[in-house]
Amino acid sequence: MKCFIGIDLGSTTTKAVVMDENCAVLGRGITNSRSNYDTAAAVSKQEALIDTRFTLFRRGLAGVPALSGKVDVFLSDLERHFRRVQFIEQLNDLEETCIRNIAGPRFAGREAAIQEVLAEVFRRLRDESLEIFGRDAKRRSDFFRDIAGSRFMAVATEVCKVAGLSFDLLLNVYDKSIIDVENRPPGGGMEGKFLTALDSALTSDGTGIEAELVRNPVRAALGIPLEETYVVGTGYGRVRLPFPKEHIRSEILCHGLGAHIMFGDTRTVLDIGGQDTKAIQVDPNGIVENFQMNDRCAAGCGRYLGYIADEMNMGLHELGPLAMKSTRSVRINSTCTVFAGAELRDRLALGEKREDILAGLHRAIILRAMSIISRSGGIRDQFTFTGGVAKNEAAVRELKKLIKENYGDVTINIDPDSIYTGALGGAAFAQRAVMN
Repeated sequence: MKCFIGIDLGSTTTKAVVMDENCAVLGRGITNSRSNYDTAAAVSKQEALIDTRFTLFRRGLAGVPALSGKVDVFLSDLERHFRRVQFIEQLNDLEETCIRNIAGPRFAGREAAIQEVLAEVFRRLRDESLEIFGRDAKRRSDFFRDIAGSRFMAVATEVCKVAGLSFDLLLNVYDKSIIDVENRPPGGGMEGKFLTALDSALTSDGTGIEAELVRNPVRAALGIPLEETYVVGTGYGRVRLPFPKEHIRSEILCHGLGAHIMFGDTRTVLDIGGQDTKAIQVDPNGIVENFQMNDRCAAGCGRYLGYIADEMNMGLHELGPLAMKSTRSVRINSTCTVFAGAELRDRLALGEKREDILAGLHRAIILRAMSIISRSGGIRDQFTFTGGVAKNEAAVRELKKLIKENYGDVTINIDPDSIYTGALGGAAFAQRAVMN
C-alpha cells in the first residue's frame, strides 16, 4: 500500500499524518518535540503508522459477525494493551539506562543499594501498568515521559524512605536517563507487539469471542506492506528535519491546504500554535492567497498559555475549563510573556478570582489573533480554527464571540483533529508530488 506522509515539527509537539493515494487519511501520530528533531520526526511517523494499522484492523474486523457492533470497543481494548506493551518496553529501557548511569564519585560505595532500590521502583511501576492502562483509567498524558515520570517520583520517594537512601540520588540518575530514553524511538518490530497485545486483550478482557476469528483478520492486516512513498516536512522546526529541500513545505502552505481538505469551503484559516499565530486566506482550491503572522515574540500563542499555567501551578489543559467558570472577564493589558507573570500576580493580590483572570487572558489572546486576521483581509465565507489552542474551550468561546461581533453569523469550523492540520497539508503535498 502506497503511503504519503506529512510531518509537522512544532515547537511543542510534532505531528504526522499518513494518507493513501486517494487522499484518505489512514493514520495520525503525535509526540512531544525533543531537542533531537530526528527522533521527534521518527516517533511521530511511527505513531501515525501504528494508527494506520488500527485503521486496517478496523476494515478487517468489520466482516467478523461475532464483533458486530463491538469493533470500536474491541479496538479500544487492543490499543490499551498495545500501549501497555510499549510502556513496559520503554520502562525496561529506562531501568537499564538508570543502572548504567550509576557511576561517578557521588555514587561511590552506594551502587548496590541504589540498584536494589531501582529494582523495587521499576517492579512496582510494571505492576501498576495494569491499572494505568486499565479500561476505565484516565491519563493526563499519553507521552511516556509524563506517565513514567509522575509515578517514578511518587514511588521512588516512598521506596527511598524505607531503604534509608537519599531520594536526590535516584532523581539524579532518573534525570540523566529519561533524556536518553526519550531521545531514541522504541526499538523492535511492530508486528510482535501487536500480536502480544492481541493475546493479552483476548485473554484478560473476557471478550467471549473465538480467538482465531479475530487473529486471522489482524494477521492479514499486519501482512499488508506500508510503503513510505513520499514524505513532506513542515512546521516551526522544518529546517531541522532530516529531509532534502524538495521535501520541505512552508507551514503557511500546509495549514492552508490542510484546512481546505478538512473543510472544502474554507476561505480564512486561523492557526494558533506554540510559537506563532497565522491568519491565512485561501482560494477555492486551498491555495494561499494572503497571510499575516504575529511578530517574533510568542505573545498570545500556546507558549504564553504554558507560561501562565506554570505561574498558576496548573496543567495547560486545566486553563480552559477553569476560565469557562468565570462570571466576569478581567481586562488584561498585556499579552507579553515577559510581563504576564507580574500582571497575573498583581491581579491575584487585588483579590480577583483566578477564573476571571483566565477569562481575561483568553480574551486578550483572541483579540490579538483578531487583529492579525484583520490585517490578512478579514474573514471571508467559512472560517477554520486550527492548532493546539483550538482545543481550548475558553479560547473558542471568545473567538466565536468576537467573530460574531465583527463579522456577523459566519460558519466556524473546528475539527477535533485540528492539531494535525499542518501535517495533513504536508501529506497532501506528498501525494500530489507523486500522483499529479
